[in-house]
Amino acid sequence: MFFKDLIFSFVSMLLLVICVLIGVAFLTLLERKVLGYIQIRKGPNKVGFMGIPQPFSDAIKLFSKEQTFPLLSNYVMYYYSPIMSLFLSLLMWMIMPFLLGLFSFNLSMLFFLCVTSMGVYTVMIAGWSSNSSYSMLGGMRAVAQTISYEVSLSLIFMSFMVMIGGFSLMSFYKYQEFIWMIFLFIPLGFIWFVSSLAETNRTPFDFAEGESELVSGFNVEYSSGGFALIFLSEYSSILFMSMLFTVMFLGSNLFSVFFYLEMVLISFLFIWVRGTLPRFRYDKLMYLAWKSFLPISLNYLIMYIGLKMFLYSLLI
Repeated sequence: MFFKDLIFSFVSMLLLVICVLIGVAFLTLLERKVLGYIQIRKGPNKVGFMGIPQPFSDAIKLFSKEQTFPLLSNYVMYYYSPIMSLFLSLLMWMIMPFLLGLFSFNLSMLFFLCVTSMGVYTVMIAGWSSNSSYSMLGGMRAVAQTISYEVSLSLIFMSFMVMIGGFSLMSFYKYQEFIWMIFLFIPLGFIWFVSSLAETNRTPFDFAEGESELVSGFNVEYSSGGFALIFLSEYSSILFMSMLFTVMFLGSNLFSVFFYLEMVLISFLFIWVRGTLPRFRYDKLMYLAWKSFLPISLNYLIMYIGLKMFLYSLLI
């Protein structure tokens, strides 16, 4: 019986990963189309019907190109960091709160924090092992940025842990049957979304890939397959953050089509922000993290702890 459960979990996990990768492929197509229309031009429209098979032809082109290795790079780390990056971003999806019991364990929120913290190392190693000044600088920027915004993300998560009284994402499904969390946590929702943009290195916080001064950032020495894996991991993280936002703030019913429409809408917001906002200044980015988001999320955490204690005292 245990062996059958194990097989079932493995097959479900495999299906989830395949669906995520297909979702990532079409998210890139959506981004190119939306950015095209924002800039008053057509997006990809030559391959197949309306350019729909474009992501697959891009993938074939990237993975069939010659892999280059800088002579002075730290070869093993240079080679494995994109693979680890994609592995960690797909591993995060294992906490998706399916009611059929995939890996919906009771500590899924802590698991998410651990895996995202590990993701910082892959960017740092990719930047350092290339042995290039540009990639090193991009990697250092990405690490400083990600660590800064992880603090406010963790505090917001702690606010939810206090309010729902547990560490499981499944609890959001129970608590949002009658009212969505976004109505109770509007400021935290905004902070979470902006922190998600910074966490995934997206515009206006894409300092790790600042073309104007860093050529291409931490991935400047990567080509073909290595670049494709870094690209996939970034878009997988965007899709995951959209899913997490929808689970936490917009109801958590995974059996409703509405849930997936909300998820696409949040992903669209990521793209819309990229098409409309210019890049932030780096000192302002740090100021926003430490002087604005950190005090606000910390104060909210203290307020929710006080509220919970007050409710408990009323019940007693």
